[in-house]
Amino acid sequence: MSFRRFAALAVALAIGSAARAEPPPPATRLPDMVTLDDALRIFRAHGIDLLIADAAVQSAQADARAAAIVPNPQLGGSVGRSFLYDAKSCPGCSDLAWSASISDNSALMDTASGRRHLRMKVADEALRAARLERGDAQRQLELQLKQQYIEAVLARDTLDFALEVQASQAKMLELNQIRYKAGAISETDVAKVETAKLEADQDVDRATQNLRTAKLAVAFLLGARGPIPDFKIEQDLPRFAIPAALASANVDALLKEAIDHRPDLKAFEVEQRRAETSIAAARRQRVPDVALSAQFAGEGTGNQALQPPTLTFGVTTTLPLFYQFQGEVQRAEADLRTQELGRVKAEARVASEVESAWAAFTGTQRRVERMESRLLDRARRARDLVQIQYQKGAASLLEYLDAQRTFIAVYVEYLGDLADYWTAVYQLEAAVGMELR
Repeated sequence: MSFRRFAALAVALAIGSAARAEPPPPATRLPDMVTLDDALRIFRAHGIDLLIADAAVQSAQADARAAAIVPNPQLGGSVGRSFLYDAKSCPGCSDLAWSASISDNSALMDTASGRRHLRMKVADEALRAARLERGDAQRQLELQLKQQYIEAVLARDTLDFALEVQASQAKMLELNQIRYKAGAISETDVAKVETAKLEADQDVDRATQNLRTAKLAVAFLLGARGPIPDFKIEQDLPRFAIPAALASANVDALLKEAIDHRPDLKAFEVEQRRAETSIAAARRQRVPDVALSAQFAGEGTGNQALQPPTLTFGVTTTLPLFYQFQGEVQRAEADLRTQELGRVKAEARVASEVESAWAAFTGTQRRVERMESRLLDRARRARDLVQIQYQKGAASLLEYLDAQRTFIAVYVEYLGDLADYWTAVYQLEAAVGMELR
């Protein structure tokens, strides 16, 4: 958002607070269970950053209303007295002087010259741009919320798996302590198993902390304030599936969709039109202001009065001899150049974001497919077989612990890959500027 937009927002907020003090938006009440759809719905209604973007749109609406004003007419009046004058010396004479005047304050010229129309057009384009910028802010903020929600679900799945591993290691420790007391294994083996159990306890505590931190981040984006109660999120990460819109997609098609749908690109187009209109408005200021006025004044009545009642019509204008608004025109031209370059930069950024999101999507897709088709099953099968062999004495404790660590690492990697895949889908949606699922 431009500095000009922020400055206008600050002025509007200051005036609004002076006129009437509105209470801040109420704190968000989170339900006991928050799904991703619930999170998006709550965010669209209570997200603080989105409310700030709404305030920027309201400021632009105020600018549009201010640009459409017609200057108020000016009224004037005066009363005076003439000294050392004998008003009684002639009939109708008076030593009391008075006058009344009215001026259109250049309102007629402001409309006739087209300046008011150009101001309104500039403000309307700025309002359209503000609305598009608000849409772009929602696009980026919803991506951030989706990513954070997936992080929270990943933390939940990681905690569930850590608890499962902890229970398994506890049973294995109990079994080996019995075997140690029976003299079947050495104290070294018991120490190794107990170490694995304590590492599982560490993983549970770490996963619990990560889950709470992720939930707090989600609650912050949803506009929660003050103490945040614990709430539930979806049990598992979404299952792997390729969205129908992406089954046969390619980078060129997605980039075309992005150019057609991205609100930030449309905002630059509107800002460019606004800047072009601003140049015309700046040049139109060279037409001099002409103020029409009428004055009625008098001091007494009759032919012998100092000032018989007199009606006077006047025209006042400014001669543009020394300054013809070159600075305003140059500033408007520089603004147009800035918007043109900003659009070029935005188009390059959009292309980069689409390419990066597509690379992330295809890369994570291959990793998840490899995990689900072979790697995860092989790691689990190897762990189970070594566990059976260890229980029968055909495999060493070291082999079992190594197989267990490998399976844990592979499964945690699988959860991360699945979370990365859906994050890539969300990033691709944000890069294109439309829903793809």
